[in-house]
Amino acid sequence: MKVDYKKRWKKFLVAGVTMALVAGMGSTLPSAYAGGKIGTDNENQWISVGMGIRTEFSAAEHTSANGGSWNNSFGIANARIYINGKIHKYVGFEFNTECFSCDGPQSGQQISQDTSNIGLLDAIGKFEFNDYVNLWVGRLLVTGARDELNGPFYAAMFESFKTPFNSADFKGTFGNGGSGRYGRDNGVTFWGQVDPGFGHLQYSMGVYTGLQSCGGCLNTNTTGFGVPPVFGPGGPNQQNSVLWAGRLTYNFLNPEKNPGYYTSNTYYGTAGDILAIAVGVNNQKNGAGSLAAASDLTVFVSDLLFEKPLANDGGVLTITGEFKQYFANYNQTVAVAADTANPGSCFCMFDGMSYQGAALFLIPNEIGIGRFQPYARFTSVQPNNSAKRDETEGGVNYIISGHNARISFFSQYGNLASLGTNYSPTATGDNNYAVKVALQVQY
Repeated sequence: MKVDYKKRWKKFLVAGVTMALVAGMGSTLPSAYAGGKIGTDNENQWISVGMGIRTEFSAAEHTSANGGSWNNSFGIANARIYINGKIHKYVGFEFNTECFSCDGPQSGQQISQDTSNIGLLDAIGKFEFNDYVNLWVGRLLVTGARDELNGPFYAAMFESFKTPFNSADFKGTFGNGGSGRYGRDNGVTFWGQVDPGFGHLQYSMGVYTGLQSCGGCLNTNTTGFGVPPVFGPGGPNQQNSVLWAGRLTYNFLNPEKNPGYYTSNTYYGTAGDILAIAVGVNNQKNGAGSLAAASDLTVFVSDLLFEKPLANDGGVLTITGEFKQYFANYNQTVAVAADTANPGSCFCMFDGMSYQGAALFLIPNEIGIGRFQPYARFTSVQPNNSAKRDETEGGVNYIISGHNARISFFSQYGNLASLGTNYSPTATGDNNYAVKVALQVQY
């Protein structure tokens, strides 16, 4: 493949100038924290309202309509409204929305079934009694992996979801005939934490609807192998078994302080020394494949977060790592044949392993209104019955107000984007470059 170095460096220059201009204009942005809180004389009754926006410009090689040029595109990755509150000392709620049809370059990995712009993301009733045992119920994040529990707004890098998705990520309908979207599902999560004398142990476990199939449903998605659809007759899990999930995190140094069982992938040094190692699992009987070639779905994940503020205000070092192993051992030949005869009958989940690792360094000195954070990341996705795909990424974040205001400039090289979620045996994709500039703000 012939590489046009002149065009590539021109893209780097344009993206770099764009980032510099945005950083310079950032002085007009107000400080953003955690949303506006409306309270009463009773400290156990209040409501807060906030918002979050993530937008990205992408210049990707060989992805234009003619296949030979750079594809330049702007996209809205996320646009959310947050509503949280309490009505009793032990009872609270959370209600969040998302712009499902505003999918940007990253969100395009999840094929949307939505026709409306704004829809329900979370609807959670919270019963929080003490440190040890608490209960959240409703539509909520399925526990298991840190990248899911971070969500996009509390990840260390703008494009956080690089490894394969779980069944609750594929934007089917909820309940009978669906599988969830954006990592959410209808169900219940128990969570809590204990201090065993050394370190800090956090747990979360839950039961969720998961994938379901229904005999009378009409299929509305025929996008093909590797993109789980809304099912018609012939899908797996006709008996509607539930999805089980759990996660254990051990903090060897300082504890992580987040709402509920949520996580962050960096604290920019504000939490002190962090060394967190976690394991998680998702499991559902007949949760993958087709009716004729069903398989139990089990996802095992292990992740690491190490963060160290250096002495004498020397900056902050952050190291993250993740390993995932998917067990979805269905007969792909039979499953694809069933899907061809009856489109929408195969929940063709990823089967194989993946890993990623990243290192970030937050420079201590402010330049303008923020601090620069250079980073590097490598991702490898290795399906059992399809082509291996890798991606190397390098970039710099400009941190204005932690997770509330951040600008990112980064470049990527590999075949992860070109192959995407096509895990068929015949999948092919070239190694391509991409240069991106992204903005995240929330309040």
